[in-house]
Amino acid sequence: MTLSPEKSETRPVPEGHVRLTIDGIEVDAPQGELLIRTCERLGIIVPRFCDHPLLEPAGACRQCLVEVEMGGRPMPKPQASCTMTVADGMVVKTQHTSPVADKAQQGVMELLLINHPLDCPICDKGGECPLQNQAMSTGRTDSRFVETKRTFPKPLPISTQVLLDRERCVLCQRCTRFSEQIAGDPFIELLERGAQQQIGVAADKPFQSYFSGNTIQICPVGALTSAAYRFRSRPFDLVSTPGVTEHDSSGAAIRTDSRRGTVMRRLAGNDPEVNEEWIDDKTRFAFRYLTSPARITRPLVRGADGVLAEASWTEALRVAAEGLLAARAEGGIGVLPGGRLTVEDAYAYAKFARAAAHTNDVDFRARPHSAEELEFLAATVVGTTPETGVTFSALEAAPAVLTVGLDPEEEAAVVFLRLRKAVRKHGQRVFQLGQWSTPGVEKTEATLIPAVPGGEAAVLRELAAGGGELVDALSATGAVVLVGERAAEVSGLYSAVAELATRTGAKIAWVPRRAGDRGALEAGAVPTLLPGGRAVTDAAARAEVEQAWGLAAGTIPAEPGRDADEILAAAADGVLSALVVGGVDPHDLADPAAALEAVAAVGFVVSLEIQRSAVTELADVVLPVAPDVQRAGSYVNWEGRRREFGVTLDATGVLPDCRVLDTLAVEMDVDLFTQTSAAAGGDMARLGSVAASGAVPTVGAADAAAPGYGQAVLATWRQLVGSGSLSIDEPHLAGTARPAVVRVNGATAERLGLAEGAPATVRTARGAVTLPVAFADLPDGVVWLPANPVDAPGVRSVLGAGHGDLVGVTGAGNLDGGAA
Repeated sequence: MTLSPEKSETRPVPEGHVRLTIDGIEVDAPQGELLIRTCERLGIIVPRFCDHPLLEPAGACRQCLVEVEMGGRPMPKPQASCTMTVADGMVVKTQHTSPVADKAQQGVMELLLINHPLDCPICDKGGECPLQNQAMSTGRTDSRFVETKRTFPKPLPISTQVLLDRERCVLCQRCTRFSEQIAGDPFIELLERGAQQQIGVAADKPFQSYFSGNTIQICPVGALTSAAYRFRSRPFDLVSTPGVTEHDSSGAAIRTDSRRGTVMRRLAGNDPEVNEEWIDDKTRFAFRYLTSPARITRPLVRGADGVLAEASWTEALRVAAEGLLAARAEGGIGVLPGGRLTVEDAYAYAKFARAAAHTNDVDFRARPHSAEELEFLAATVVGTTPETGVTFSALEAAPAVLTVGLDPEEEAAVVFLRLRKAVRKHGQRVFQLGQWSTPGVEKTEATLIPAVPGGEAAVLRELAAGGGELVDALSATGAVVLVGERAAEVSGLYSAVAELATRTGAKIAWVPRRAGDRGALEAGAVPTLLPGGRAVTDAAARAEVEQAWGLAAGTIPAEPGRDADEILAAAADGVLSALVVGGVDPHDLADPAAALEAVAAVGFVVSLEIQRSAVTELADVVLPVAPDVQRAGSYVNWEGRRREFGVTLDATGVLPDCRVLDTLAVEMDVDLFTQTSAAAGGDMARLGSVAASGAVPTVGAADAAAPGYGQAVLATWRQLVGSGSLSIDEPHLAGTARPAVVRVNGATAERLGLAEGAPATVRTARGAVTLPVAFADLPDGVVWLPANPVDAPGVRSVLGAGHGDLVGVTGAGNLDGGAA
């Protein structure tokens, strides 16, 4: 944009621009730009309610009226600046210079306030309400309306977490447009006509959205409110702190509002490069774990009576150090950091494993994993940055995207929103290698590439070899392949992805589910890599790290360590003598029962945790660590972008993992120099990173299991809203979870004697899960279950089976499964 007091004849109009005058200022603006945006960039604020930069124009509230002149002739009445685009020679007068525009805006405000209740003192929006602000700046001092205001019963529950006060609504339609355009979930609509027009839920379209909380935030009045926050605080009582989500690997910007040391609510931050202005409901609402009764705030030490009891930090660290030193001298120590860590904390675990435990037995992957996955990550992911890899912007601009081992809506919600935006605005083509047309597949208009669980690699290799639609689409410049952590459950799938990318030229991006996974990879919290992506087997790399850390030559073992499953197996067999466990939920692992048996069997366990868990109940020493709101640090999101955040609440009495490990290491006569997140980050930065290295894996494609009589192949993955240690004590969020069902196709249901809506039981020798049946377009012989139903044990914990395993399936009263 160019603005100048000079006459237009003295300078040319830039190509693709038009020249107009706003409040006496001559300005050049891009063709097609909305008039209200041009005003904003001039610093001229035009009042509005319905306008939002990320929603399509509606012109619903009429508050942004301005006077417009075209070709020397004024338009007969004021125009809505949020729907009118700039034109050459246009002369615009806003309320600042035009009595006509000012009077029109005052009239609109008077109409909006006719039925609006005067309940600002009890309204959740009071104090941060655009209607309040604009009524003062643009409204009249009195009202001519003396009739009875319109009222409705209140509040109307849109869902368990969103409540609607209809009489406050000004019909700006922000919520309905968000529902339709951004989320793709028709959960809220404009109903009725005339004086009875209102916002509500359509009877034939029940509420279902992972993004409904955004409507609360963008509502310009107090019509939509949060059930969890309603009447709990006032904006002027809150302390706002910028932060980053801990619930997924997107690194979405958030704002945490606290009052008297308690988090009251979370809002989406404005970050155009990452999450724009949107977050999912789990990020917004799932923070009650911070005040859970299960929170651990004092160290615990198991006494001679076998009972965990509170102890001082001095005693707990002494006992932990003595136990670990004895274990190091015997069978050794295994380190399981988990995926909830900041990059600084993950670095501290990686350094503790090598410098204090003298082992490469460290693995953050508290989930099903494989050696093939580590090869793939070392060759294609480690060391990539937003400048060298895939970004949200590049993802949005991509002509085609293939997702593998990933359901973006369930596992990376902000990624899903970018894909949906790209499909709507740019005609992006999305392909998903999976089992059924999930809601995310439908809302991104994706082409489903069906595959039997365990057979995805073979399907992908066949498609790559045969060419065709997928290969052609991915061969376009800028195409992207998104691969999730679930690919590790299918032998050969990472190899197939690498081969496909090599053939087509598509870029690869790894999108893990947990916030700390990418940072832990870069920090070297894996058995084959040192910090910065250095290979454990590289003698020069080991020497470089040992020198930087001040370690004696040969301290870091030359051989790769055990992965998480192997660490637990070695602990169960007595090969390892101790475990250091940080934030690992055994129920997320491939075999939860075996993991718990290993923790119970090993000689000594030190657990660093936020709240009580299955691991802390078996630990010898429990050291409490700080959650995100009480620590500073940074996550590395799936792009490789560093996402820093500071302390929100007073951190007195709680310590970050890096500080706990540093103090514990001192007790073991080693100094990690990770006393603070800043110190740990600086230590890691001094080491630097190396470029991704190593050959991509070439593991052959495995064959999918063949179901027998009364059997099916299990497909399963986690849903965004479900059971989880960070989702506890939030019933409002839990109430919006998608229903837990057994999904099969019609032919499989007939073979197994299942009826839609009737209960079916999925069983193994370990246990059984009984849920209602729902039909979906799954391949024949495949059954799908949610891995983490709300208020129920996970599928792996109950069945001892995972994605691609054979399970028995029976219908109600049909114990043989009804097989023909």
